Amino acid sequence: MKKLVTTLCLIVSLALGSLGKGWSADFQKGMEAYNNGDFATALKEWKPLAEGGDTDAQYNLGIMYDEGQGVPQDYQESAKWYTLVAEKGYPEAQRHLALLYYEGKGVPQDYQEVVKWMTLAANQGDLESQYNLGLFYKNGDIVPQDYKAAAKWYKLAAEQGDTDAQLQLALLHYNGQGVPQDYQEAVKWMTLAANQGKAEAQKNLGILYRDGEVVPQDYQTAEKWFELAATQGDITSQINIGVLYYNGQGVPQDFQTAIKWFTLAAEQGSLQGQHNIAYMYYSGQGIKIDKVYAHMWASIASSQGFENSKGLLEALSKEMTPSQIKEAQRLAGECVKKEYKGC
Repeated sequence: MKKLVTTLCLIVSLALGSLGKGWSADFQKGMEAYNNGDFATALKEWKPLAEGGDTDAQYNLGIMYDEGQGVPQDYQESAKWYTLVAEKGYPEAQRHLALLYYEGKGVPQDYQEVVKWMTLAANQGDLESQYNLGLFYKNGDIVPQDYKAAAKWYKLAAEQGDTDAQLQLALLHYNGQGVPQDYQEAVKWMTLAANQGKAEAQKNLGILYRDGEVVPQDYQTAEKWFELAATQGDITSQINIGVLYYNGQGVPQDFQTAIKWFTLAAEQGSLQGQHNIAYMYYSGQGIKIDKVYAHMWASIASSQGFENSKGLLEALSKEMTPSQIKEAQRLAGECVKKEYKGC
């Protein structure tokens, strides 16, 4: 059973706003100044309010010191203000304080404090804290690995529409980690993320429909999902949609469209894409035979360890003159300098 691949990242967001029920005139003046980029005036208006116990002002000062807006960046000062607000029960401040403990900025690095504050925020419905807890429990980096707990937190965030959580929950259902293995649930959550534009979910759905592993094989649906991900720059999807056009699977066979997608992948450094273009120049499929350019692309991929290109280079070397090979090598060097763009 193949594992679907995903990239994990910790969500960090700073969003200035009001936590309380009403703004004073001074607070409003500070907000207007902040929105106009006048951080000095915002600080002047908010600091007395914060020192007087105004929760909104305390939270916003935490952000300003965290980001270095109008003041020198000072994580210790940021942590001070976040703590005052977090202790009043506000989830945004609890999350930001947890992240400072996670990174050891302004406070000693303390994973127990991270989990404590992140859990308090997550239990109040803070989506990003729910996702982060899911990440912690899935990876087992600062807490014992616990897929069941990961699934719990991912589901809460997924139900709020978070695409990263939807993708992660789908993967847990796909692999049967922390939840019963359930391909229908995996496809359900993957589709929800994909429909919101999550490229990795789109790619994974394309793979599932192409292979017919947990859904009926459907090349047209696979092409649909691959194209959505490919247009966002997903290299694997660019290769996969190129292969569909090359083979005429779910779409009319079209070598020129295949070359288009292989080229986009090659320009991002894909060895498979570079090899595929080399082969098409060699075979003349969808493009005029050009052994110099075939050698150029094959040598680029081969030099980075792509084994199939080594065999193609051997075949080309028997069919090319020394001057052609020298020109191909020159072009390859220029292409590498241009980072594969416009070769």
